Amino acid sequence: MYGGRMGKDLKGNELGKGIRQIKEGRYEARYTDRFGHRKSLYGKTRLEIKNKLSQALKDNVEAINVRRRWKLERWYQVWMESYKIPVIRPNTLQHYQRIFEKHILPELGEMYLAEIKQLHVQNLINKLDRSGLQWETQNKVRLLLLDLFNIAIENEYAIKNPAKSIRISKQKPEERTVLTVDQQREFFICASGTFYYNLFTVMVNTGLRPGEACALRENDVDFDRHILTVDAEHGTLIYQKLEGDAGKQFHLGPPKTKSSVREVPMNEGCEKALKDQIRLKKILDRRFPRDNEFKDLLFCTQRNNPICSQVLNEAIKKIVDEINLQRDPADQFPEFSAHTFRHTFATRALEAGIQLKAVQKILGHASLQMTSDLYIHVTPEFKQEEMEKLKDIFSEIDSG
Repeated sequence: MYGGRMGKDLKGNELGKGIRQIKEGRYEARYTDRFGHRKSLYGKTRLEIKNKLSQALKDNVEAINVRRRWKLERWYQVWMESYKIPVIRPNTLQHYQRIFEKHILPELGEMYLAEIKQLHVQNLINKLDRSGLQWETQNKVRLLLLDLFNIAIENEYAIKNPAKSIRISKQKPEERTVLTVDQQREFFICASGTFYYNLFTVMVNTGLRPGEACALRENDVDFDRHILTVDAEHGTLIYQKLEGDAGKQFHLGPPKTKSSVREVPMNEGCEKALKDQIRLKKILDRRFPRDNEFKDLLFCTQRNNPICSQVLNEAIKKIVDEINLQRDPADQFPEFSAHTFRHTFATRALEAGIQLKAVQKILGHASLQMTSDLYIHVTPEFKQEEMEKLKDIFSEIDSG
C-alpha cells in the first residue's frame, strides 16, 4: 500500500502519494508491504521512481517478493525440524510423516508455497473423499496444512493460508462411541470368563487409554492406597514402526502428555480384576517364560506376549458378535473399539456426579476444556432423568 501524504519536488510541485524529492535531487518513494514493513525506493528521475514504485506495488500484490521461493516439500522439512521434532513424541512424528508422505506430497509437494491456492487444497480433500477416506483422515490433512502455512506466513515464506475455510466432504462424527448403562451391563455379562475380561474391567473402571492399561506392571498397582500409577518413563505401550525399526514393533515409553503421568484411584471392581490378573499372569509366566523388557507387563496375550490394539479390538468384536447372535438384525449391538471404555468411564463419572475437574485429573488431560469437549458424553437416558428433576419446579411455577 502507498505510504505517506502527497509528495512534492524541491520546487513544490505535486509528485503523487508516497513520492518526494530529497535534497540531493534524487527521488524517494515509500510504501508498506503486505508484511507491514515500511519500504523505501530511490531513483534519479521522476519517471524512474514512479516505475519502480509501480513495479514494487505490483510485486507486493502478486506475491513476487516472498522472501524465498520454496517448494512445499522443502518447507515441510524445515517446519518439522524447527517446530515439531523438538516437542512431539516419536510416534506422533511418524504419524505426521505418514499423513504428509501418503496424502499431501504426491499432490502438492512439488508446488511452490506462493502458488498453492485454496482451490488446490480443496481439490486434494475432494480426492481423498473420492478415495473413500473418512472425515478423520481428511481433517488431519487439513490441520497439518493449516499449521504448516501459518508458520510459513509468520516467517514471510507465504502470504495467505490456503487451508483456511476448506470444506470437508464427509460429516464429522457427531460423537464418540459410548456404551449405555444397559449395553455396558450386557457386554460384561457376555465377556465374563473370557481371557481379556480383567483388562476390559480395569479400563472401564479407570478410564485408562488402551496403551496405558497394556503397559501396567504389578509394581504400578498399590492396593494399600487403592491407586494405580501411569509411569512417566514407560507408562504406555505402542505397536508401531519407529525410526530405525525394520517393521512394526512394541515400544514402552512415556504417556501421551506430561499431564498423563498420574495416579488413578481404583474402585472395588478394578481391584478384584487386577488381583485376578496377577494370579493369571503368574500361571502364564510359568507356562510361557519370557526374558525381555515386556516380561513384567501385567496384561498380555494368551502366550504371554504384549498386546496390540488389533488383538484387543478383535477380542471385543468376538464378544459383540456373540451378543448379536441372540439379537434381532434390526437391533444389533454396536461395534466399538477398546478406546470406547475410556469414553464410557468418563460418561459414567459425569452421570454419578463426579466433579469435572476430578475427571480431568483421572483421565490425564491437560485442560478442563479438553475433558468437556472430547470425553464427556451424556446419554439420552441420563438427559431425560436430569430433566425430570425440573418437573416439580416448573409445576410450582405454573400453579403459582
